[in-house]
This record gives sequence, C-alpha cells and structure tokens, in this order.
Amino acid sequence: MIREILVYPNKTLKKKSLPVEKFDKELHSLLDDMYDTMSAKNGVGLAAIQIGVPLRALIINIPIEEQDGAQPKENTIEVINPEFIECSGSTKFQEGCLSVPGFYEDVSRYAQVKFKYYDRYGNEHLTDTNDFLAIAIQHEYDHLEGKLFIEKLSILKRKKFEKEWKKRNSKK
Repeated sequence: MIREILVYPNKTLKKKSLPVEKFDKELHSLLDDMYDTMSAKNGVGLAAIQIGVPLRALIINIPIEEQDGAQPKENTIEVINPEFIECSGSTKFQEGCLSVPGFYEDVSRYAQVKFKYYDRYGNEHLTDTNDFLAIAIQHEYDHLEGKLFIEKLSILKRKKFEKEWKKRNSKK
C-alpha cells in the first residue's frame, strides 16, 4: 500500500524514532508499504518516520544501472534498529530526499561505514560498506534521529534553501 510521505517542514520529521521491539506481521506490513511508497516516488531509501511511523526502521534499494535503474523488491535492504560501529573517511555527494522534493545539494558524509542492524525477522546483520550505500544508510539514519539532510548544509546554503523553498511553496 502506498502511503503519504511527510514533507518538510512537517514537525513529525523532527521526532526521534523509537526502537522496534516486535518483529511481527505488523512490522512486515510496514516494510512492504515502505517499499511500495518508495518505489512509487522513485526513491532510493525511506525511513518509517517519513510516513509518520516513529520506529527505527528504514529501507534502501540501490537502482541497478545495468537494468535501466530497476529496483527489484528482493534487492531491498530492510534495516531495523541500526547502530554504527565504525565510520571513517569523508566524501561529498549530491543528495535529495522524498521529504524535501525537488531540492538537491552536496552533503559531506563518511566514506566508509560499518553498522549492525536487524532484518524483518529479528536476525542480526553486520555490514561494512562504502560508496552510495554508505551515503544512503547515513541519510536514512539521520531521519531516525529526527534530522534532514538540509540541516547539514552551511548557513549560507541553508538560508538560500529556505528562501527558495518558501517561494516555491507559496505558489501552490
């Protein structure tokens, strides 16, 4: 089921998400809805809080270039209660967000991350990654902490964003 994605400046996006305690059908349904919602909006990742559910759950599905950007459901990484173990290096990448539609900006992130998480069945996983997946997991993790990528911008870029955002949304 496709759900509504909350859009900045919705206050719910500022809430810190709570740990998932039950790995049950309700969680599975939430994750399935998150995939449907993300796919419908051509996203790469989605945190539960973005659809108004304050749980520490997120999904990521990196498009497959060789398959014209396809995002088969079986390639979705479902990340429950993530914890970063190690972060190193730095990189910059142009990010966008389904909760801040139509805005893209370069953001500095760790280049390499090692993190622990659980899947929909409560099985623990440890992943060490870099490149786009490392950036995506950090971006989605920020949502769990009640933060948006625009908060990582310099004061000048943030003021420019706020001005453009207000102007664009006053026309609606």
